[in-house]
Amino acid sequence: PVAGVYQDNDVSAFSKKPRPAYQRMLRDLRAGRLDAVLVYHLDRLVRRPIDLEEFNQVLDDAGVSSVQFVSGHSEISTDHGLFVLRSLGNFAALESAAKSRRLKRKYQQMAEMGLPSMGGTNRAFGYLDDRVTIDEDEAAVIRTLVARFLAGESWRSLTAWLQEKDIRTPTGGQWGSTRVRTMLLSPRLAGLREHNGVVVGPAVWPGIITVEERDRMLALVAQRKATGRRSPRRYLLSGMLRCSKCGGKMFAAARAEGRRYVCRSGPDHGGCGKSMIQAEPVEQLVTAGVLHRLASPALTQAMTGRASDDQQAERLAREIDADQEQLNELAGMFADKAITSAEWRTARDRIDTRLRHARRQLIDLTHTDSLEGLDLAGDLHAQFAELELERQHAIIGALLDHVVILPGKRGAHSVDPARVEPVWRL
Repeated sequence: PVAGVYQDNDVSAFSKKPRPAYQRMLRDLRAGRLDAVLVYHLDRLVRRPIDLEEFNQVLDDAGVSSVQFVSGHSEISTDHGLFVLRSLGNFAALESAAKSRRLKRKYQQMAEMGLPSMGGTNRAFGYLDDRVTIDEDEAAVIRTLVARFLAGESWRSLTAWLQEKDIRTPTGGQWGSTRVRTMLLSPRLAGLREHNGVVVGPAVWPGIITVEERDRMLALVAQRKATGRRSPRRYLLSGMLRCSKCGGKMFAAARAEGRRYVCRSGPDHGGCGKSMIQAEPVEQLVTAGVLHRLASPALTQAMTGRASDDQQAERLAREIDADQEQLNELAGMFADKAITSAEWRTARDRIDTRLRHARRQLIDLTHTDSLEGLDLAGDLHAQFAELELERQHAIIGALLDHVVILPGKRGAHSVDPARVEPVWRL
């Protein structure tokens, strides 16, 4: 009678992957449930010498001597037969190792040539089934996600946007934040070939994003990891406020009276413990100052001074100033009824297009990605209010290095604007 059939389909005996049925057979042998084993061929049973020795030891301990092979004349119960099986096992191990080395060399060569991996059954998001042709609709989604991440949004926010738009994975499932992160940081999207976790060179397929954009994403990930931030931000100006008395950072603190920023003393903070300011008023003051600066010519001048390519930045700054002046002149002509509303809209749209293009180039030169997507000529207050806290914080951080909080009057119920001194980065 057959006590049981032990079958591990599609799992090589040479691989180090677990073989549940084989392990169950060994347990049944040890438990005395079997008195014989019938095997099709030796290489279906074991392919590594160590496995043969383990199997033979289990047979000895269980007192089982009858092992028959359908293919081949192998005999494990005699010294001579065991010697032959060990020799066959060594040859099988050598053959499998050689095959593995050949495959590894083949995969390495394919990677160095930039060819796509043929492993797996699912295509990569952003590319068609041939793995090299860009899917333009999905590529547009990827570029939007990259721009928003570089602008300061979190993985959680990007995932929520994908789910809100009902954009699915290549297999039709919902996106998770870990999968979004893995997809956007993949070298594949930048037209790079990766092998065993290492970028080995350019790929034969075109990139959806630039290598520089991927490098900036990796740098931003490293920066976030260094800060240790994991939970969603609760305070807009965390890490930006400085105590004027000791120069130390002011930390967010919740009190029964409301949110505050305080200078904390002690070994973990090192402040003087003598400064405090209410959170909401100072956040409103700083936000108003940042939005005012965003709309002022001073921002363009500051960005020009920061650009690595001064000549190109100066040219862009002149173009921005000229277009802004032309917009003002156009508005005056419409107010004086020198042109019709249709003429005004046509001219305004063309100037706005030039302005957006020039500002985008200036943002690229200065790496102020958090400003991407803002219409500096539009209602900045409305745009800012619709952004998540992480993005708002990134925008403020692009313009402000820090804010010095001066001493206030004891018992005051409001924040004196004179207490708030911004130190501009741009």
